[in-house]
Amino acid sequence: MKLCVIGTGHVGLLVGTCLAEIGHKVICQDLDERKIGILKEGEILIYEPYLKNLVQENAKEGRLNFTIDTEVAITQSDVIFICVGTSPLENGEADLSAVEEYQGK
Repeated sequence: MKLCVIGTGHVGLLVGTCLAEIGHKVICQDLDERKIGILKEGEILIYEPYLKNLVQENAKEGRLNFTIDTEVAITQSDVIFICVGTSPLENGEADLSAVEEYQGK
């Protein structure tokens, strides 16, 4: 199955990598060009035991790819996971601004 993970922070990168590890073709998308460049080089910006090796192995096998192009990531996928920050606002509601940022992109 072709999957898209929007957001390559701690949650998104783990989700995407684990889904690739169990055999899915995953494209991880993020608006941060620098972060995507680093991931494409096989490096990661967070610490999680074994994650760097899993990212490198799955990228090498073609199951894990990275892009800044939202349209490409979405149109090439059967299922889309949105893994962006939704920290609470002062009133306790979820801050959906990161989700809303993707509308129209």
